[in-house]
Amino acid sequence: MQLTLTSCEVRSWRMGDAEALARHGNNRNIWLNLRDAFPHPYTPHDAREFINSLRHRAPETTFAIAVNGEAAGSVGFVLRHDVERVSAEIGYWLAEPFWGRGMATEALVAITRYAIATHHLTRVYALPFAWNTASCRVLEKAGYTLEARLRRSAIKNGVITDQLQYAFVVPETAAINAGDPPRRGSPD
Repeated sequence: MQLTLTSCEVRSWRMGDAEALARHGNNRNIWLNLRDAFPHPYTPHDAREFINSLRHRAPETTFAIAVNGEAAGSVGFVLRHDVERVSAEIGYWLAEPFWGRGMATEALVAITRYAIATHHLTRVYALPFAWNTASCRVLEKAGYTLEARLRRSAIKNGVITDQLQYAFVVPETAAINAGDPPRRGSPD
């Protein structure tokens, strides 16, 4: 998959991205805002293992954010199952030298649209740590709405913290038939 955007591109991960991924990912400021599954320090071995693991996942839901051809971050979503199969949780990070340039917002908008169209979703949501005001701003600029504050719902770096729940919800008029609830007065 490859989406060419104004300031960056969003594309499938390549084995050749491991060096750049390790260099950009080995940053405590990035680690502080991600789930613990993202290790710190982030080594070339971690980068190769991550990229290798993606080769066996279907469907493809995790992509590189590339700047001038070099992987400089990641964006992806986790499809939910069972009754939540019309939803996905999205996450992203961008290398610190590229912060504040609108790249994360542009990549988030593109992948949100891609996830909705490709997987017939009605909702995509994110759960940033409450202290991550920059990520909250990215979500807001990408059209996500703050829905909730999940009090004391996470621990990072030994600190119990709140998470904020943001969501992009497809308008009801555009909902996919398979995900629509029965209409009032119609037989179940």
